[in-house]
Parts: sequence; structure tokens; C-alpha cells
Amino acid sequence: MSEVAPEDLATLEAQLGRPPRGVVGIAARCVCGRPTVVRTAPRLPDGTPFPTTFYLTHPVAVAAVSTLEATGVMREMSQRLLEDPELAARHRAAHEDYLARRAELGEVPEIEGVSAGGMPTRVKCLHVLVGHALAAGRGVNPLGDEALELIADRWRPEVCRC
Repeated sequence: MSEVAPEDLATLEAQLGRPPRGVVGIAARCVCGRPTVVRTAPRLPDGTPFPTTFYLTHPVAVAAVSTLEATGVMREMSQRLLEDPELAARHRAAHEDYLARRAELGEVPEIEGVSAGGMPTRVKCLHVLVGHALAAGRGVNPLGDEALELIADRWRPEVCRC
């Protein structure tokens, strides 16, 4: 993770179409240096609990993941979690990793034990899983890694598409 520079905040506002909230660091960057994933405080400045620690911001990556979600892959992944105990265990480990990384930023009782993206029992948001995979590195979030492979023809972290 790297610190947030003023130019990062300007880039994030352009990426999101609104001012970013609760950003505490840049968890992953494009090869050109622009933010791809932000790390967000577990409580926003207005006091709202915010479980999404890793937030995917790169517009091309967001669009690629949105297109993937539209294919129904989340339903298929959720079904595989029910059928594959090894995958389910790895998904639960990703959930635990997510919680541990959020806890580094502070405890918020309202979201205790709640990670994001449907973890640990289902897949609800691939954007979160991909953000976590990019922030934590390959092998931590198996379904985030898988989603990255599935969008590689549209976006990949080692090629700038800014």
C-alpha cells in the first residue's frame, strides 16, 4: 500500500465521478502509477460504517468486472462454493484475510465479522474480490484471481489502459 498524494485524490475523483471518501491509502496502482484500488477506512468521515476496505476504482477494470458480473458468473461461483470444500475453505481464508487487513485500520462494532463481496459463503460483488486480489496479491483471494483471469482480454494490471 502507498500513501495518498493530492494527485491521487484528483485522479480518484475523476475515476469515480465524485470526491472519494475515507481513502487511507492506495492499495494497488496501474503500471503508470495511477490508483487502481483504494484502501478505505472502516468508518467514513461522516461516521458511516464501511465494510469495503478495498475499492476498485480503475474505470476500465470496473467496466470489465461489471461485464463479467452480467454473465452470471457470480451465481456459478457461489454454486461452486457449495460443491467444492477446498474452494470454500480458500474463500473463507480470503474473508479472514480481508477482516484482518480491515482491523489494521480500526474496529467498527457494527460491521464486526462482515467482510465484503459476499464472503465467506457466497459471491455477491466481483469488484470487491478483484480489488482484494489486486491489493493482497495473487493467491489470497482465489475467486478474485479467477475473475482477473476471466477479464484479462479486456483489462489486466500489467498493461496501462488509463
